[in-house]
Formats: sequence, structure tokens, C-alpha cells
Amino acid sequence: MQEFIKINAADNVAVALRDYTKGETLHVDGADVTLAEDIARGHKFTLTGLNEGDAVIKYGFPIGYTKEAVGKGCHIHVHNLKTGLGDDLSYEYHPANVDNRACTLPEENRFFYGYERPDGRVGVRNELWIVPTVGCVNSIAGAIAKQCQELKCDNIEAVVSYSHPYGCSQMGDDQENTRKALAGLINHPNAGGVLVLGLGCENSNIDVLKPYLGDYDEKRIRFLVCQDVEDEVAEGVKLMKELAVQAEKVQRTKVPVDKLVIGMKCGGSDGLSGITANPVVGELSDIVTSAGGSTILTEVPEMFGAETILMDRCVNEEVFEKTVHLINDFKDYYRRHDQTIYENPSPGNKKGGISTLEDKALGCTQKSGSSKVMDVLTYAQPVKVAGLNLLSAPGNDLVASTALAVSGAQIVLFTTGRGTPFASAVPTVKVSSNSQLAGKKSGWIDFDAGRLLQDGMTLSELGMEFYEYVLAVANGKKVKSEEEGYRDLAIFKQGVTL
Repeated sequence: MQEFIKINAADNVAVALRDYTKGETLHVDGADVTLAEDIARGHKFTLTGLNEGDAVIKYGFPIGYTKEAVGKGCHIHVHNLKTGLGDDLSYEYHPANVDNRACTLPEENRFFYGYERPDGRVGVRNELWIVPTVGCVNSIAGAIAKQCQELKCDNIEAVVSYSHPYGCSQMGDDQENTRKALAGLINHPNAGGVLVLGLGCENSNIDVLKPYLGDYDEKRIRFLVCQDVEDEVAEGVKLMKELAVQAEKVQRTKVPVDKLVIGMKCGGSDGLSGITANPVVGELSDIVTSAGGSTILTEVPEMFGAETILMDRCVNEEVFEKTVHLINDFKDYYRRHDQTIYENPSPGNKKGGISTLEDKALGCTQKSGSSKVMDVLTYAQPVKVAGLNLLSAPGNDLVASTALAVSGAQIVLFTTGRGTPFASAVPTVKVSSNSQLAGKKSGWIDFDAGRLLQDGMTLSELGMEFYEYVLAVANGKKVKSEEEGYRDLAIFKQGVTL
């Protein structure tokens, strides 16, 4: 098993893959490096002496600049490394010489069994959902769901209510985000039936929300205004039973992989996330898009510092300009609230070995693989173009994962070096960056990408194994959070509350 890694030939640091003690000597690229201090797993050490102000190179790119002179074999981290990012940047389109991968999947891996919907999309689950238009009826939704658990059967896999605090007392973009997000959830193909539960006096009431749904399937969606009926729980249960009759008729059928939409997100990252879990997800993204499917990369603030890599992979200048707006609009969002643009990474990231936002971003963007960027989506905008998409959403785990779901992702892939139990509205696959986490939190982690560091294991091999696991999830295999019944919904809030 590897004990350290120099990721790119141009790097002047390496990453420890186990805990090292001061005085150990490592052989790196034909030269000896004696460690001047203890180095924890996931943290970086210098391969040469550096002067104050020198660039620290990792992944082949600068991740920051030294605050002081740093000797060879020293720990390089937040105490002696600072970001090189500034607030205002200008961008030019320099198309990278990359082609989307040709599909080489064997025939048996080019399809899955999903639930075909009238709008042409395909669900990987057939569930009954209750979606409140406003937080005032969250408890009512929960009471209806509790009484309807008996509706679960072989072909109705779950009965779920989703709580959120919005739908009223909102203005501008916040109210618009709520309406678009709820519409995306209501129209989601993983739901075989949806009860839209309103109060009646809220800003985003059912009549206001309906135009956001477009041409919805009336057999799949029912509406209930609580103020209009005497017993809203009894009426809700009645409507859910009607939905169950329709949902139970839908069976899994064989469909091509080009119907897959996969969301990609990371959280609680450590120094190994960009070396193991994120590249494995990137490999999966390339495999899915090569077969005509779609993937979505989000958490825009964690692209800062690596955005030009994505920009240069844009399929054309129009998509490049949309990516520039994606980045700059998020910076403007921070400025409007008088916040620091580069207030990242988190304490957990730093403890795991990530030092600067560039360090985090270069690891984060590994999830995008090597494919061209085909389109850029605004918040809650559905995927329209097959291939790799970028989505406007923040880095917050619950908010970003919800954004992926409401844009149409049937499955969210979530890489982590520290672990988390949360789940989004769709199957949320937890991918660990290290095997220790996978062993310690086996009730949380679905796939161990730390195995990439084992002798003889290649990225293509583990990527294909992961792809086959995701296909199994698409075919109905439950992930750990589903088994526990965990579901979360968090709509992106940007402004004031009335």
C-alpha cells in the first residue's frame, strides 16, 4: 500500500497517506526527504526548501503561497501557507484539447431498470411524497405520511413527507427559489405520486405554484388546501390512497443509461478526498456521460481557485460565458452581504489536511472527471443537455444536495473524508476518501474509495466497480441512509425574511 503520494510531476509537496513521525526518511523521485516534523495522514510536506512568497504546487497548480521560508521535509499548512486568490478576476476562453470519452461499456452495463414517466424521464424509485407549499403545514404532512405507511408495498418503496420553513414571508429571489425548488421536487421522476399540501393563505399557495409545474401528470399529482376542508388529515389520507392505486400500476422496465442524471457533491473533505473519492466519482461521471447520460457538479464557492480548469473545458464560448457568470454572480452574492469571498475551507477540512480554497477547489473539481462542460444551470433549473452540467448552488451539504435533486438528479453521489449521516430527497450515496472512515462508520458509508490506495488498484478498475454499484442503486438497491429512513430538504435562502 502507498504511504505517500506526489500527485503531479510538477508538485513541490507530497501528501502523507499514513501518520509520519519526525526524522523518518522517504525516497521521493530519486531523492531522500527527511521529515523535519510529524506529518499527519492527509497533510502535506515539502519536497524542497521554499522561500517566503513561493508558490506551493499540488495537483500541478498553485494552492497558495508561503507566508515564510519553509525547509525541506516540513509540514505545509494553514500556519505557513496563504491563499493567492483575489476578489476580482478576468477570464479568457482557452479551449482545452479534450474530447468526451467514447463509450466502451459492455452491453449488460448500458441499461438499468427504472420507472418510466409520461414526460419521458425515468425514476430510480417509485415513492409517494407529500410536499408542503409552506412550513405552516409541515406537521400535517407528517401526520398524513404516518397514517399512510401501510401503503408501502413491493412497488411503492416509501411514503415520505418533506418539511421546510419557507413558502411565505419571502421576497424576490428567495420566493422564486422556493417555488422553483418545490416544482422540481413535485415533478421529480422518483415520485410515483405526490400530494401537494397547501395552507391557503401563503404567498406560494397552490394556485401560484401550479404554473411552475408546467404540464404536470394529473394521475400523479393531487392538491389539498387545508383551510378548505374540515379534516385535512383524513382528506389527505384519502388522496394518498388514490395516488397509491396509480403508482402501484407502474413497473420497472429496461431503459438505457442515457436516462440517468447523477448529482455530484462533497462534504467534510479531507486531504485524501481529491486523491481517492473525488477522482473515483470523476471516473463515474466520464463513464455515465460517455453512455449519453448526464451528471451535475455544484457547490460553486468550492470551484473558486479551479474555475479556469472548468472554463477551458466548456464545449463552446456560450457555455464558457455562462460559467463566468456562474462564478462572478456567486462572488457578487457574497459582496451583497458584506461577506468574505474566500472564507473557506472549514475547520474539519483543515484538520483533514486541506489548507486553502485553491487546495480544496482543485480536489473538489476532480469529481467532474475529464469530460467537456456541456451546460450551466441556474438554481433549480432542470437538466436539458446530456453530459456534464454545472449548477448554481452553495457549498452547504443539505442545500447543494437538494439543489441537485430538484434539478433532476435521481441519485446524489456524496464524497466525504469525515462522514455524515444526512440524505437528500433522492438516494444519497456516501463515498469515503479513506478506508478507516468506511470501517468506523459502516452505517453511513456506502462505498470505500480509500481502496484506491491499495497496491494494484487502478482508478479505472475502481471507477467501473463504483459505476456498477450506482447501477445497482438505480435498479433499487437501497443506500445506507435510505435503510435508516433519513430524508432532508433544504431550499437555498439568500435574502431577508418578512
